[in-house]
Amino acid sequence: MTTTNIKATIQKDLHKVWGALLAEENDSIWRRDVGKTEVIDEKKFIEYTGKGYPTTFTVTAVEPYKRWEFDMENSNMRGHWIGAFVSRGSETEIDFTQSV
Repeated sequence: MTTTNIKATIQKDLHKVWGALLAEENDSIWRRDVGKTEVIDEKKFIEYTGKGYPTTFTVTAVEPYKRWEFDMENSNMRGHWIGAFVSRGSETEIDFTQSV
C-alpha cells in the first residue's frame, strides 16, 4: 500500500472550503477526472470518469468542518482517504492523507 499526504493552507474560510469539497456539483471544477457523481445514500457515492469508469466511495467518518474519511474501491485499487481541516480565521489548513 502506498500512502501520500498533502498539507496546505487555503486562503478561504473553513465553511467555504468544506462546502466546496462536499458539493457534488463542484466535482468537475476541482476534480477534472470526474465526469459525474451518483449519490447512493449519505454514506455511499460513486464517481465516474469522463469515460464512465466507476469508483465507489463509502464514508467511514464525518465530523463537520473538522474531518471526513472514506474508503474507495474500483477494479484496480482499494484504499482509504482522510481529510482534516483547521480554521485559521479567514484561512483553512488542510491535511489530506490517502493510502491506496
